[in-house]
Amino acid sequence: MRTYLLEKSRVVFQAEEERNYHIFYQLCASAALPEFKTLRLGNANYFHYTKQGGSPVIDGIDDAKEMVHTRQACTLLGINDSYQMGIFRILAGILHLGNVGFTSRDADSCTIPHKHEPLTIFCDLMGVEYQEMCHWLCHRKLATAAETYIKPISKLQAINARDALCKHIYAKLFNWIVDHVNKALHSAIKQHSFIGVLDIYGFETFEINSFEQFCINYANEKLQQQFNMHVFKLEQEEYMKEQIPWTLIDFYDNQPCINLIEAKLGILDLLDEECKMPKGSDDSWAQKLYNTHLKKCALFEKPRMSNKAFIIQHFADKVEYQCEGFLEKNKDTVYEEQIKVLKSSKFKMLSELFQDEEKALSPTSATPSGRTLLSRTAVKPAKAKPGQASKEHKKTVGHQFRNSLHLLMETLNATTPHYVRCIKPNDFKFPFTFDEKRAVQQLRACGVLETIRISAAGFPSRWTYQEFFSRYRVLMKQKDVLSDRKQTCKNLLEKLILNKDKYQFGKTKIFFRAGQVAYLEKIRADKLRVACIRIQKTIRGWLMRKKYLRMRKAAIAIQRYVRGYQARCYAKFLRRTRAAIIIQKFQRMYVVRKRYHLMRAATIVLQSLLRGYIARNKYQRMLREHKAIIIQKHVRGWLARVCYHRSLKAIVYLQCCYRRMMAKRELKKLKIEARSVERYKKLNIGMENKIMQLQRKVDEQNKDYKSLLEKLTNLETTYNTETEKLRNDVERLRMSEEEAKNATNRVNTLQEEITKLRKELHQTQSEKKTIEEWADKYKQETEQLVSELKEQNTLLKKEKEELNRRIHDQAKEMTETMEKKLVEETKQLELDLNDERLRYQNLLNEFSRLEERYEDLKDEVNLMVSIPKPGHKRTDSTHSSNESEYTFSSEITETEDLPLRMEQEPSEKKAPLDMSLFLKLQKRVTELEQEKQSLQDELDRKEEQALRTKTREEEEERPPMRGAELEYESLKRQELESENKKLKNELNELQKALLEKSSPEVTAPGAPAYRVLLDQLTSVSEELEVRKEEVLILRSQLVSQKEAIQPKNTMTDSTILLEDVQKMKDKGEIAQAYIGLKETNRQSLQDYHMLNEDGELWLVYEGLKQTNRLLESQLQSQKKSHDNELEALRGEIQSLKEENNRQQQLLAQNLQLPPEARIEASLQHEITRLTNENLFYEELYADDPMKYQSYRISLYKRMIDLMEQLEKQDKTVRKLKKQLKVFAKKIGELEVGQMENISPGQIIDEPIRPVNIPRKEKDFQGMLEYKKDDEPKLVKNLILDLKPRGVAVNLIPGLPAYILFMCVRHADYLNDDQKVRSLLTSTINGIKKVLKKRGDDFETVSFWLSNTCRFLHCLKQYSGEEGFMKHNTPRQNEHCLTNFDLAEYRQVLSDLAIQIYQQLVRVLENILQPMIVSGMLEHETIQGVSGVKPPGLRKRTSSIADEGTYTLDSIIRQLNTFHYVMCQHGMDPELIKQVVKQTFYITGAVTLNNLLLRKDMCSWSKGMQIRYNVSQLEEWLRDKNLMNSGAKETLEPLIQAAQLLQVKKKTDEDAEAICSMCNALTTAQIVKVLNLYTPVNEFEERVSISFIRTIQMRLRDRKDSPQLLMDAKHIFPVTFPFNPSSLALETIQIPASLGLAFISRV
Repeated sequence: MRTYLLEKSRVVFQAEEERNYHIFYQLCASAALPEFKTLRLGNANYFHYTKQGGSPVIDGIDDAKEMVHTRQACTLLGINDSYQMGIFRILAGILHLGNVGFTSRDADSCTIPHKHEPLTIFCDLMGVEYQEMCHWLCHRKLATAAETYIKPISKLQAINARDALCKHIYAKLFNWIVDHVNKALHSAIKQHSFIGVLDIYGFETFEINSFEQFCINYANEKLQQQFNMHVFKLEQEEYMKEQIPWTLIDFYDNQPCINLIEAKLGILDLLDEECKMPKGSDDSWAQKLYNTHLKKCALFEKPRMSNKAFIIQHFADKVEYQCEGFLEKNKDTVYEEQIKVLKSSKFKMLSELFQDEEKALSPTSATPSGRTLLSRTAVKPAKAKPGQASKEHKKTVGHQFRNSLHLLMETLNATTPHYVRCIKPNDFKFPFTFDEKRAVQQLRACGVLETIRISAAGFPSRWTYQEFFSRYRVLMKQKDVLSDRKQTCKNLLEKLILNKDKYQFGKTKIFFRAGQVAYLEKIRADKLRVACIRIQKTIRGWLMRKKYLRMRKAAIAIQRYVRGYQARCYAKFLRRTRAAIIIQKFQRMYVVRKRYHLMRAATIVLQSLLRGYIARNKYQRMLREHKAIIIQKHVRGWLARVCYHRSLKAIVYLQCCYRRMMAKRELKKLKIEARSVERYKKLNIGMENKIMQLQRKVDEQNKDYKSLLEKLTNLETTYNTETEKLRNDVERLRMSEEEAKNATNRVNTLQEEITKLRKELHQTQSEKKTIEEWADKYKQETEQLVSELKEQNTLLKKEKEELNRRIHDQAKEMTETMEKKLVEETKQLELDLNDERLRYQNLLNEFSRLEERYEDLKDEVNLMVSIPKPGHKRTDSTHSSNESEYTFSSEITETEDLPLRMEQEPSEKKAPLDMSLFLKLQKRVTELEQEKQSLQDELDRKEEQALRTKTREEEEERPPMRGAELEYESLKRQELESENKKLKNELNELQKALLEKSSPEVTAPGAPAYRVLLDQLTSVSEELEVRKEEVLILRSQLVSQKEAIQPKNTMTDSTILLEDVQKMKDKGEIAQAYIGLKETNRQSLQDYHMLNEDGELWLVYEGLKQTNRLLESQLQSQKKSHDNELEALRGEIQSLKEENNRQQQLLAQNLQLPPEARIEASLQHEITRLTNENLFYEELYADDPMKYQSYRISLYKRMIDLMEQLEKQDKTVRKLKKQLKVFAKKIGELEVGQMENISPGQIIDEPIRPVNIPRKEKDFQGMLEYKKDDEPKLVKNLILDLKPRGVAVNLIPGLPAYILFMCVRHADYLNDDQKVRSLLTSTINGIKKVLKKRGDDFETVSFWLSNTCRFLHCLKQYSGEEGFMKHNTPRQNEHCLTNFDLAEYRQVLSDLAIQIYQQLVRVLENILQPMIVSGMLEHETIQGVSGVKPPGLRKRTSSIADEGTYTLDSIIRQLNTFHYVMCQHGMDPELIKQVVKQTFYITGAVTLNNLLLRKDMCSWSKGMQIRYNVSQLEEWLRDKNLMNSGAKETLEPLIQAAQLLQVKKKTDEDAEAICSMCNALTTAQIVKVLNLYTPVNEFEERVSISFIRTIQMRLRDRKDSPQLLMDAKHIFPVTFPFNPSSLALETIQIPASLGLAFISRV
């Protein structure tokens, strides 16, 4: 084996998509093996020498398995395990040496970091000193004639020296391996021939070509010359052998190009000369090339725009070489000092590599590139000259390459070469892809096209005479075949090919020009085709004849059988026909007879029925006439009675009015007399009801307290029993211990007695034996007893320890279980709270939508009323009166009445139209309209007169009432009722859900969480019941006062109709009644004369119409009076409400007193109230003393009962108050829990710009004063006309909220509840108007959301509650509200903020909706992913799409705009996070829905595109510090869908991986994506149906929704965590640009 052109440069450099030598990757893949642990290898991407190509892994190749094969091959070739580990050790050292880094000290020197790990590993593996290697990698020794000195080298030189050393070590190792292989393959038998394999590298041309490409193309020139000569020589020898006359063929000779490179003063010669120069450089070498070869050699050119490059015309193409780096690569300097360090290695194998270099087989082992030629040859090896080996590495690379190439050419010329040309189908390593241009380029570069041209110029096709005869025998006739094959072939060719220049006859072969063999093949194919047709014709005729005879025989047999069958069938038909005629005769006779009998019986029945019907009709007509007479009698009597009652009621009404006027005058006199009494009377109005409510509330709380007390006693009893048991056990253990102690004491006393007895035994020797025996016996018994007692004592101690341990374990388990249950319950409560919050916000959204709808309908109705339509259809007076009676109590809205109209219109259209009747009705309608107009005018005049008189009376009697406030109070009452109902229903649903959904352990009746939540629910439900009862009491007071003031006799018959309407509970009944009235009024009257013979019913109908008109006028007047009385009652309600508030304040003050003083104060207030009430009722019942006496007795009884109950339940009230505080605190913790979790760092990071607050000139109190009349102007300038952009840029964030709150503070300071209520109501309505007007503007909605939240935070921060005052300064605590509790308005503002947030989300969605699909799916952010680009077209990645489309950058820019606007408006950081989370959810949902609906988007490349886009969005979140906002989690379904498009989808393991990966996708979504998956390239495959079914089987147990698409309209529940402001109110100044000069700071 011999080495030629070893490609050492691959060790230190690899081009893109190339790898280093395979052994390095095999070592990295086997780094985990135990024997390789000492090499300290890792992944291939870790090493510099293996990661430059960017593709360390080849598909389909396992480097670890290849390493096993490599080691087996080494073992087979005789390299033992120790040498193998030495080889691997050297290779690992090369990898670690490649990771050694240098740092520049200055321009001419560099250093290696201290204790550099890669160099340390290299030195350990190579067995060299670290300091020496570190020193000589950064220095070199220069020897002159006089002395030697050490010179530092630059960083670039150090890197080149390191790479040269690695290449040198690898070349030495390669030569060592070749030497050992040759030794293993050596044979004693003499070798006469060999077979060599040469891998020729192809012609290379890149954008930048350097020294490596120059050497490769130089070798290709030499090899191409040898190939051309070889092909030309073979062709020439063939023609000479066959003695064929032919002319010489001209072919391209590349000898001039070779001379340009290797001749004297050629490129390599000049390069070596420049390398020997002391100051040689690439530029000077380029100038020498220009001076030597430019304009002298046609194959050498100079580029136009460069002075550091040259062009050579090779046989394949022109190649431009860059001169930079040629000299350094040609030198390839390996310093002697580094070699000496390696020679001094303790590693035996390494020292062997660098010893006896003169014994190397190849003198050209140091070359930058090439391949290996494996040979067994008798050719003499090239012997090295003496003294050459020591200086081998100092030779230039070009010189070594030229010598090695000459040796290779000598070997090729001395052998018989055969060529195999390998063509690369494409540059991308894609299967089934063929690039025609690239293939032609390779064929031209390999010289194949030139070879084909040379062959085509001669005779490329050739046949032997025998082969030609055998092939074309079919073209000859029998007579043309001779015994001489050669002559036979000549005769045939002369007939077939007339042009004799197209072929030549040789000695053994026939030579053809190009295309002649194809012509002969065509003639042969035509001959064979004609013969085949003739054979087919004959065989087909025989087959058809045979088939015809067989079919004829079968047809004759079928005809015989068919004719016999037909004859039999005809005979059978004749017999059946005769029998059928006989049967028909008898059947028809029977049918006719039966029909006659039926007709006769039916005629008799009809006659009897008709005669009975006529008789009954006559009877009914007589009966109706008799009843009509009775009805007429009763109707006439009723009309007379109605007229009488009407006149009687009018008289009574006049009497009542007169008496009321006289009573008012008397009342005025009494008011003057009893003014002092009136004050107490006002103070105590409604107190009785309040005491009753408190009494009921105390009773209910007492019941709850008793139930809680019972539960507590049960728990205490169980606890006491358990503790008593444990105490008894402990006492028993103590008793046993005491007994053991007594036993030990007894033993001591017995021992003392024994000593005494022993003394006595010495004195009395006669009794010695008996006493000793008795003593021994007693001693044994006592010792046995003591041992038993000790054993019992130890057992008792163990039992005690075991019991203590069990108690401790049980307590620990109970605490752990309680903690787990508490955590689970808190999680469940948080989920329930979020669900309730979402439901509440959805209801709030629906409420706002209905409110807007109501406002729109109201505007439409006002518009319709103000502008009557010209074609409006009017009804008669009776119809209008009926409508007026029903409209005020019915609840049919316009939307409900619309289908009724739609049903009525078709019925009207279907009725036939009679023109005469239509004209009569039209005339009647005009008369009725004129009549109604006159009545309306009279009614208006009377109403004006009544109003004037009433206003005069009201001005005399009482001050004017405030109608707006009364309307507000009534509306508020209605809202409270609806709110209570809604809350009660929601609480019931929550309780049911808790009982149904919760686990049995958590919701067990004894569980603490269950009790706490149930107590909270019951307390809230009781609160709702109390509110409901307050509303009912208020209603009852209204009704009672109305009945007391309004006389009973003034009611007209319209109340009967009102009662009838109110009895109709359902809207459908009211609607049907309404339709029935309209239908009855619209009936045609053309047959009214036929109603009765004498027309009495018509007269009754006319009378009823007149009475209806009269009733309508009376109803209008009474309605007017009723409205006036209602206004008066509202004023009285307002005064009663104020009185009630005062009483509540007094009651609150009493509750703050000690128990004794509280009882006395409450008794005092009750006594004063009762005295005032007594005076009032004494005046009221002055005419009836019996009623007054009974009233006083009942009042005294009630007072005594109340005093007793108050005394009894005084203590229970205090306990219940403490419990209520505990429950309120728990509920507050659930609401304020998120506020408390905000760290101070997050509060500091609030995106509010620092504001320069001027120094205050005087001590302001942080309040703003304005007049009541300036309130509309304040709302207009601060809310309606304010532009957010100017405020956000120039002023403090949230300035309008601060101004409004300072105004509220001043109204609170003045204790003006009307001003506070009016300002807050105007503010809320103003914000709603602004959002309704400019609700599509993101800046406006964001601005008012920020200000609403800031206003809400201010109301909380300065409310005076302890939970909101933690972060306040002492000065801010002084600014808290003092007179009013605005908790209800805080709830209203929170609802308003929720509505604004939902509107903000809708605006965001409308803006982002057109961008999402285009930017996330359709636009290619990564160019070239969706398809394969042609070679050479490498476009830059650009995110700029065509005009009119959206890209991912558009979405990110829009998100930046949203974030900037919200931060500029000072929105809370937590709220910004919620907005961003909602925005990302919309983006992910819309993208995923479109992906699920579009087949063209479900591909591998689109999945990669989506993942890149999602990573860009995550990067945006990371830049904005919003990763903890939960926005990334909303994109999880989209990320998993993209991953699903990219993963493998074939095996069961892939299915398992998909099921575990796609946990955020539903089963329907996963199956849909797999069904829609579309391959883009040919090597991709569709997902098989079996794989999809496997996925479905694995996911069948997953419980998810069957819905395919995500709900893109879903809005997460929003929360507003409390965010206090550090801004002091007294430092805020109002800019003049707001136009609020009428406001002054206080």
